[in-house]
Amino acid sequence: EVAASRGAPSRGAIQDSAGVPSRKVGAPRGAGKLDSRTLALVTRQLATLVTVSPVEEALRAIMIQADRPAARAVLEGVHGGVMEGRRLSDAMALQGSAFPPLYRAMVSAGETSGALAPILERLADGLERDQVVRGKVITALVYPAVLAVVALGVVIALMTFVVPRVVDQFDSMNQTLPLLTRLVIGLSEAMRDRGWLAALLLAAAAVAGSGLLRHPAVRLRVDTAILRLPLIGRLTRDLHGARMARTLSTMIAAGLPVLEGLTITARTVSNRRLRLATERMAEAVREGGGLSAAMRRADVFPPILVTMTASGEAGGRLEPMLERAADYLEREFSTFTAVMLSLIEPAIIVVMGGVVAVIILSILLPILQINTLAMG
Repeated sequence: EVAASRGAPSRGAIQDSAGVPSRKVGAPRGAGKLDSRTLALVTRQLATLVTVSPVEEALRAIMIQADRPAARAVLEGVHGGVMEGRRLSDAMALQGSAFPPLYRAMVSAGETSGALAPILERLADGLERDQVVRGKVITALVYPAVLAVVALGVVIALMTFVVPRVVDQFDSMNQTLPLLTRLVIGLSEAMRDRGWLAALLLAAAAVAGSGLLRHPAVRLRVDTAILRLPLIGRLTRDLHGARMARTLSTMIAAGLPVLEGLTITARTVSNRRLRLATERMAEAVREGGGLSAAMRRADVFPPILVTMTASGEAGGRLEPMLERAADYLEREFSTFTAVMLSLIEPAIIVVMGGVVAVIILSILLPILQINTLAMG
């Protein structure tokens, strides 16, 4: 095996005992990325292998069987860093955004406490749990999304091709068309003549909205408004609360302080209102306050999480109570999401069926009017 100096390394290529070339020492780091599925798989493999072999051998085995070039590049970089004498968490830090800060902090805690394998097991469990939830949501959304696109295409075809041809048949009539027919004809003409303008305006509005959301004050207001929405707000709060509880439980089990867990968690929250609340919680804990009291003052977390955190603090069982709270919130999120997604498909069918029915009725009304006049 090639031993690398801990000081200034040479720039030659490092080869391990298996003859697999590792990343060159001094070469640019973080060239590759790991998607969530690959990260979960790598973590599970690493958690299994470190129990029976050294870290560098475990990394080499995972690196050899990596089938994606980007994942292989990241693993080569981590393996090379470990072979240079760095800790696993430090070698991961050299790979840029491939490993999230929270992930690296937990790995570092596992190395420090000598419980790397259990921490990796917890990380793998959490990543796989996220994959399952994400897969269920995507699977449940595929059919409604396809149905919505097809239904929208049918409506557009009716309004831009069918309705104008039928209208031509009514031009020779000297009768006043029904109100519904006139409205549908007007909408059809607008879609045909000014549809491009509407699409252009929508694109401009999307670009302008994206630019506005880059301003912190605007983004904070929008995220605060999202949390106040009846359904989306609840789902967002429950999901963030579950992730934060799971993270804090894992970090406490690894021997890390709650303050560090809050500080790292705050950086990973996309909702600015929840991020600000988490940062204020960290500040309150830093000043000596209790975690549950800080949650209660933030007023954005699920009440069940606040109650179970207070119970855990009072009984000296904060880590298991946070774990239970995370389990409960994740079950609630999964159940609520499944129910809402199951309602999307019939809602799309009902709405689009109603639109098509209105279009057909607007065509049939003049025909019925002609028949009535002819019979009279």
